[in-house]
Amino acid sequence: MKCKVLLMIALVVIVSLSSNAFGADTGTVNINATVVGTCKFTTNTANISVTLDPSVGGPVTGSGSLVFWCTKNASYTVTDDDGLYETGPNANRVYNSSASEYIPYTFTYTPTSGTGSGPQNTITLTLTASFAQTDYENAAAGTYSDTVTITVNP
Repeated sequence: MKCKVLLMIALVVIVSLSSNAFGADTGTVNINATVVGTCKFTTNTANISVTLDPSVGGPVTGSGSLVFWCTKNASYTVTDDDGLYETGPNANRVYNSSASEYIPYTFTYTPTSGTGSGPQNTITLTLTASFAQTDYENAAAGTYSDTVTITVNP
């Protein structure tokens, strides 16, 4: 009987000591995150206003700016839609609805591409509209306008 009791005690001790070895296992969790390359305007409206006076003559240039930022290390490109009254690539025109007349102009901006540095490092897009004297010297008096949409893509 003593032998049976000692055998039972030994068996209980062995089982209790080995229970951790039988129940333990490990698993792995992989964590992944993706930062999206994005560009956002912080100012999304610019106004370029010029006075075209045929008595003064000469080319007339006006400028404005938009400000944007892009995700750090994201390459970006800037494009435009050539405005509401364009007649082909880079053939911008302002329109006077009262006189049903157009005046062509040259529209440029810089930079046209680059690499972002994050929202704390904004980028100023300098916009320029230029009018040649020969294009406005015989134009009807009045207000001419156009709207150009600028897009910045990462």
